[in-house]
Amino acid sequence: MTNASASATVTNSLATPHAQRMSTYVFALFFILGSITSLNDVLVPKLKHLFSLSYTEAMLVQSSFFFAYFIFAIPAGLLISRIGYMRAAVLGLLLMAGGCLLFIPATQSALFPAFLGALFVLAIGVTTVQVVANPLLSLLGTVATASSRLTLGHAFNSLGTTVAPYLGAILILGSLNAVDTSELSPAELTSFLSQEASVISNTYASITLFICIVALIVWLKRNELQPSTRPERLNPLAALDLLKQPRFALGTVCIFLYVGAEVTIGSLITDYLMLPTTLALPAEAAGKHVAFYWGGALVGRFIGSVLMRTFAPGKLLAFAATAVIVLLTISATTQGVVAGWSLLAVGLFNSIMFPTIFTLATAGLGHRAAEGSGLFCCAIVGGAFIPPLTGYVADLSTLAMALSVPATCYAGIAIYGWHARALKH
Repeated sequence: MTNASASATVTNSLATPHAQRMSTYVFALFFILGSITSLNDVLVPKLKHLFSLSYTEAMLVQSSFFFAYFIFAIPAGLLISRIGYMRAAVLGLLLMAGGCLLFIPATQSALFPAFLGALFVLAIGVTTVQVVANPLLSLLGTVATASSRLTLGHAFNSLGTTVAPYLGAILILGSLNAVDTSELSPAELTSFLSQEASVISNTYASITLFICIVALIVWLKRNELQPSTRPERLNPLAALDLLKQPRFALGTVCIFLYVGAEVTIGSLITDYLMLPTTLALPAEAAGKHVAFYWGGALVGRFIGSVLMRTFAPGKLLAFAATAVIVLLTISATTQGVVAGWSLLAVGLFNSIMFPTIFTLATAGLGHRAAEGSGLFCCAIVGGAFIPPLTGYVADLSTLAMALSVPATCYAGIAIYGWHARALKH
């Protein structure tokens, strides 16, 4: 390495050598984010059963969670510019802990809107930490190794999305079908619902302890980043003119479609695998299978990273989205093992979509890539709109027919990937 390049490496790395060891704590943030987000997939069927909800109503769990991204992604960026990455991370973690604790009064009230309120507060914290995590991890070392650190960070996120649904199924869904509520008296039903709801609050209260430990560690490390790591304050509306660029604007739409479709499928898997026409599994076993969906995404990221060296990302994106459409069609038109596992296999092809869409959309943005990233976080609000739309279709027809909604989303992603296929890097 020449002296000039070495100097550039040092200049562009805004973390002290001591602070580079803090990457371990940021990996913990990624794990927490993945775990909390995917735990919604077992919370949906639980609340649906407890409150006798329609699919549309049950999907409001995801709406209340992901709508926070749209409202608080940009304010979170402004918060970071004011108080710095580490303090913003601590504040986000404390908001997450507060949201978890709000499940206790929600349980005592026995009101579905109270659970939605707790989820919304939890999601505000998740949004804040997510806005912090990616740029913070890129600062904790040299520019040359930033990509590998981010890849490893997202691997920890995928690990969280794989582990949490499995454990959540055991803790939350274990007794879902143990009692026939139609045979209970009003007093017995009230007592049963209170007991079952307390399972949720106890689970999230336990999560609070882990979050608080991580928050304490991050707080103790808050002064170990150089002051220069605090990003420059920008006009939060300035990034909107990026939408005038077709590649970026359509990529933002694709993120909206992708997150909505991914979250929708994860939310429906438990109920789908419980159907007599698929695997007819009990609730806990069906919930455990959600881990295969997210685990497929974890494995697929490693496979995708290899394939990206040979194939243009646009072509891979179009292929992956088309493969998902085929899998959803097979699942909707067959029964038994084929129907169940074809839906679970979608996770494998989901794996490359978010980072590939991001790469294609932000190509050529240069120094404005960070602004584009903020808008992308806002587009995650797709997870608030696509799930209830799919639930509405399921209420009008069947769960199998409702798969046409995410399939339509993937069709849009496939078209975008094909038109962007000329981009090689």
